[in-house]
Order: sequence, then structure tokens, then C-alpha cells
Amino acid sequence: MNIQGILLDVEGTTSSISFVYDEMFPFVRRELDRFLQKEWGSEAVQDCLPLLATDIEAGSVDEWLGQGSEVDKQKLVSKAVIKLMDADVKATGLKHLQGLIWKNGFHSGQLVAHLYDDVAPAIKAWSEAGIDVRIYSSGSIAAQQLFFGHTVAGDLLPMIGGHYDTTTGPKQEWKSYEKIAREFGIPAENILFISDVGEELTAALAAGMKTVLSIRPGNKSVENQERFLCIESFDQLSLFEPQA
Repeated sequence: MNIQGILLDVEGTTSSISFVYDEMFPFVRRELDRFLQKEWGSEAVQDCLPLLATDIEAGSVDEWLGQGSEVDKQKLVSKAVIKLMDADVKATGLKHLQGLIWKNGFHSGQLVAHLYDDVAPAIKAWSEAGIDVRIYSSGSIAAQQLFFGHTVAGDLLPMIGGHYDTTTGPKQEWKSYEKIAREFGIPAENILFISDVGEELTAALAAGMKTVLSIRPGNKSVENQERFLCIESFDQLSLFEPQA
């Protein structure tokens, strides 16, 4: 395949789902109340509140949090965040707040992003070959930048040309991939999207992209996975058509 751009999912594609669910999410649960208490008055946290209110369909921030004490408001926010996390909701406000908490973890060294062994060498090789590598994840752009800036293989951000999250659009809607293709500035058929989720690949296909299904240890099975080209490692990809 003649590929000029590569769009990567994160969990189940570049990093294990277990790292996200066993380390990153528990870190948020453990640090949430302490973080809210310490950072409550910050602009970053206050900017998250309207998004969280939308996530839980609570109306405006004033309608949701009322006129109670700051401690009471923090408790309401904490309760909402835990409820969203328990339901594994891919919500914008939740992802933004999680990203703020993860920032502390990555910067302090308490969190170091897991990557499959084949990922960093592949991204480096693609970048050196002039391929535009970008990330599309339900995690916020800020969280993605923290993740790829603090991996077990070091800082990969210089090799990544762009990031997309749910503010671009839902990952299972073709219009999101059409928008991303426009931002790449290359034809959709010259962009390869790699993910472990069949519905995401189907949406990308509808937008004209090439797709590959990532089969990694611990990933959920994909219904009718024979519809997709499947790989267990980026080493298995052949990105260029034979030259005449």
C-alpha cells in the first residue's frame, strides 16, 4: 500500500489495554480528591466543569454544583468523575480532567507509558521515511502528549505530527475521519488507520482510509475480523507498493 500518513489508536494498538486500565485509571481514582482540593481554583479545573456538566447532562455548572461550599462542590465533581469512569464513558470533560491528573503522574515519574516493543522503532522508521504519523484517541490531546512524551522508549513527540481526540468527533463516525484526512492534507486513500476496534476501522473505511486491525494480547475479539487486514506487530506492515 502506498501510504503517506499513518493514524494510530493508542490502547490496544501502541500500548496495552492493561496499562491504561490497571495503572492510568487507578492513578486517577487514587489522586482525584487530593487533586481537586489542591487545584480547585485553577483555570484548568474550572474550565473542565462545564464540560463535565455536559458529560452528566446536569445543565449549567451553577445548576449542577449549586451554592454549597467548595468542599461540597468538589465532592459532587468527584462523585460524577467516578461514576463516569465506572461506566467507562468516553466523555470530553472526563478525559480533560483525567489528563490534568495524569500530567502530575507523568511529570513526577510515577507514570511511564507502556509501549509494545515494535512501536517506537516503527514510528521512528516511518518518520524518517517522510510518513506523517498522528494519533487519534478518546483520551484528550493533552493526555496523548503526556503519554508519548513519557514512554518506556523515551520522548516520541518529535516524531508525531498531530493529535486528535473526541473534540474532533466520535471515533465510530466516518465524518471524524473525513475531517482528520482534510487536516492531514493528503488523500484519505493514502492514510492508514490502525486500531483494535472494528467499528472505528469501519468508520475510517467509509471515509476512504486504508485500515489495519491490531491484534494484541488482551485485546477484545472483533466480530467478523476477517473483514480486515490483521497484524500482531507493526513489523508486519508493508507500506509501499512495489515500484515499477
